[in-house]
Amino acid sequence: MPESTIEQFRDDSIDPAVRGFLHSPTNPSGDALILTHGAGSNSNALLLVALSETFAGRGYVVLRCDLPFRQERRTGPPFPGNAERDRAGLRNAVTVLGKNVAGRIFLGGHSYGGRQATMLCAAEPDLVSGLLLLSYPLHPPRKPEQLRIQHLPNLRTPSLFVHGTRDPFGSVEEVTKALQLIPAKTELMKVEGAGHDLGFKGRTEQKELPGKIALRTLEFFEDPRSWFLASEC
Repeated sequence: MPESTIEQFRDDSIDPAVRGFLHSPTNPSGDALILTHGAGSNSNALLLVALSETFAGRGYVVLRCDLPFRQERRTGPPFPGNAERDRAGLRNAVTVLGKNVAGRIFLGGHSYGGRQATMLCAAEPDLVSGLLLLSYPLHPPRKPEQLRIQHLPNLRTPSLFVHGTRDPFGSVEEVTKALQLIPAKTELMKVEGAGHDLGFKGRTEQKELPGKIALRTLEFFEDPRSWFLASEC
């Protein structure tokens, strides 16, 4: 018997609409995870698919969704003025999923998607139970002076950051320093030798990484002893 089923998900009754794919576990734990993509990708990114399947296999209902900017056009990055609407789309995803699960809801995203999730939760600290942030884009490549940290002192949602040691959007040292601004429980999980794609590029994927991320996520959000620790994989 498969550990989960996957079906296309669409709710156009709210604006922005919520669209993507829903992974329903065979043995649900009651908790749920929303995952979204970076500026140049969509909900079918290999990393998101692999993580969704892994978390669903551990009992999570998982919704991997397209941000509003990606629903509106298939390619290209978001326009600067679209960020607020993208955050509204994530808020709607939480609302919709909350009608279908009884437990906690976690919000996760890769790069741009993760940054929007942190900005949303900085403004609405009680929205979700925790954040899973994949390759947080701390600054544009080769522009370390353009830090994206203004909202971090207001982030009170427990947050697990997963970051490659060769990520041009921020070094491990820079991310570690940025995490000190966050008053919530945080942890940095380092992925040795990985860049911004965390080893998922084209058809290439680090097959063991999703399981390691899922395991560390479960430990982080369940074990109070995991506060401010660093792990390596």
